[in-house]
Amino acid sequence: MANNLFVDSYDVASGAFQTAGDASASIKRKLKQLGIDAVTLRRVAVASYEAELNLIIHSNGGNLIMEMSPEEVLLISKDVGPGIPDISKALEEGYSTASEEARDLGFGAGMGLPNMKRNADTFDIESQVGEGTTIKMGFTIKR
Repeated sequence: MANNLFVDSYDVASGAFQTAGDASASIKRKLKQLGIDAVTLRRVAVASYEAELNLIIHSNGGNLIMEMSPEEVLLISKDVGPGIPDISKALEEGYSTASEEARDLGFGAGMGLPNMKRNADTFDIESQVGEGTTIKMGFTIKR
C-alpha cells in the first residue's frame, strides 16, 4: 500500500484468552485518534476483533497488522498454524473447529470469518495446511 499514513503490528499468542480484544481495541483507539469515520471504525473494529480471536483460538500465534492510507484501512491477519483445509466450509456461518476450552469461554461460534468478510470491502484469504493462514481485509475510508 503506497503512501501509508500509519502502520502498526500486534503479536497475538495462541490461547491468550486473557488478552482477547486488546489488539483490536488498540486498533480502534488509534483509528479514532486519526479521525476515521464512525461507520468505517465500527466495521474495522468488528473485523479486527474476529481476526484476533481466530489467531488466539485456531493458530499457533501470529500477527494482526493495520495499515492506513488516505483511501483505506488494510487489516492483515497472518498466522503460523494448522491452516484451513476447506476455506469455503470455514466461511459458512456456524461452522467451527474451536476447542472445548474456547467454547466454554463463550468463543468459537463459527462467525469469525463470515463477520470479517461481511464487514470488509475487500476480503482475501489464503491458507496452507500445516503452514498457516493469511487474511487481508480492506476498508474504504468514507469522506
